[in-house]
Amino acid sequence: MADLSVSVGTLAAVGCVLVVWLLADSIWNLVQGVKAHLLPYFQPQAVDLTTKFGTWAVVTGSTDGIGKAYALELARRNVNIVLISRTQQKLDEVAAEIESKFQVKTRTIAADFSKGQPVFDDIERELKDIPVGILVNNVGRQYTYPMYLGEVPQQELWDIVNINIGATTMMTRLILPQMQKRKRGAIVNVSSGSELQPLPLMTVYAASKVFVKSFSDALRYEYQRDGITIQHLSPLFVNTKMNAFSHRLQETSLFVPDATTYAHNAVNTLGKVNTTTGYWAHGLQYFLTMIPPVWIRTYIGGLMNEIFRRDYFKGNIEKH
Repeated sequence: MADLSVSVGTLAAVGCVLVVWLLADSIWNLVQGVKAHLLPYFQPQAVDLTTKFGTWAVVTGSTDGIGKAYALELARRNVNIVLISRTQQKLDEVAAEIESKFQVKTRTIAADFSKGQPVFDDIERELKDIPVGILVNNVGRQYTYPMYLGEVPQQELWDIVNINIGATTMMTRLILPQMQKRKRGAIVNVSSGSELQPLPLMTVYAASKVFVKSFSDALRYEYQRDGITIQHLSPLFVNTKMNAFSHRLQETSLFVPDATTYAHNAVNTLGKVNTTTGYWAHGLQYFLTMIPPVWIRTYIGGLMNEIFRRDYFKGNIEKH
């Protein structure tokens, strides 16, 4: 009986510790969520980005969606912009739009990150004389539509790896030395809410975003002594053409903002918090998503992607 009593007591103690740990973790996540998404509304004064980080920003994937909107928002705050994307014509159009609206300078660099290592030599030459204060690693490649791994074209998989992982890594390595030398700067790595769990039918895309989160967290430790801000952004659904596989994600709403709304909120958090969804409604979704265990989140993610997959095929049938 004494042995049984000791065993029960031990199990009860372990159970209490586990409950306390889970409760503390939940409260910590809640506090971080409030800090990231509500505090900026009680501290409406924006960070002076040029004073804190520098007068130039580089934005990759900057001719559409979040990247374009983020570049415009930075320009609105008096930051000069280097736009990097694949198509020179679209780069010229965005540069002209920025300079017509704001009193800032722009530069453009046409680069296809899916080509891998060779493109970075050209980018390095183009950026040689530009003091980059903010780097926004926004460029990304999503599945054309939700697919099982065996259906995804090999080139699409290589593009996801080269763009989502390769570009983020190598652009960061390229820019870091000058930030280190000046002892200031900000690197914004745009991830995705898909980092929260394995995501069936977008398996490789979601895994690449887990890399971005891990990369950002470790990088912050490495360079915190050099005065460099490493911000990890994890938006959930935003109404952009990247999510055009489902009509449900092409309708702007409270939880599916357009890119302009998202970027305005996300830039507000720069210099205030290191990890955030960038948008308060996404912050609420992120917090609630983290409550169930991973296996439930994975199952729900798979079900959602099955629905989006059907939407894609139904839309294609209706077009033809």
